[in-house]
Amino acid sequence: MKTVLIVSHVPSVNTQKLAKAAQQGASHPDLDIKVIVKSPSETEPEDVLQADGLIIGTTENLAYMAGLTKDFFDRCYYPLLEQKQGLPIVVYIRAGHDGTGTQRALEPIFTGLRWQLIQPVLILKGDWQEVFSDQVEELALMLAAGLDAGIY
Repeated sequence: MKTVLIVSHVPSVNTQKLAKAAQQGASHPDLDIKVIVKSPSETEPEDVLQADGLIIGTTENLAYMAGLTKDFFDRCYYPLLEQKQGLPIVVYIRAGHDGTGTQRALEPIFTGLRWQLIQPVLILKGDWQEVFSDQVEELALMLAAGLDAGIY
């Protein structure tokens, strides 16, 4: 059984909806996938080492990733370096503005870790829309289905 780790910063009701949507997508009943959901502050390098796929959810704060998401990378980057090359990942950013600063901050981290971003970063920008949850669920399902099928 493959494992999907969801590392999601959830400071609001709406970001909690997004994390739940990611969990629902990755936990689709037709798939044989174990799903673990953690906050960035709870996630340790060992959690990532045990994962076969990773979903990162963060907010855009001052045109940058959430501080807790940055803390996750600060604590885990070097212990994971050279350890999980090729790890398939997907990312969603809840952005009140445009999300590009957050995306630009994340991409060099993924490059350094040699993680495989299997879809373009999903930026959920502007005022809250219920369709955001559907988009995150679909993104998570795609990652989990690819893992289950042996594509990733």
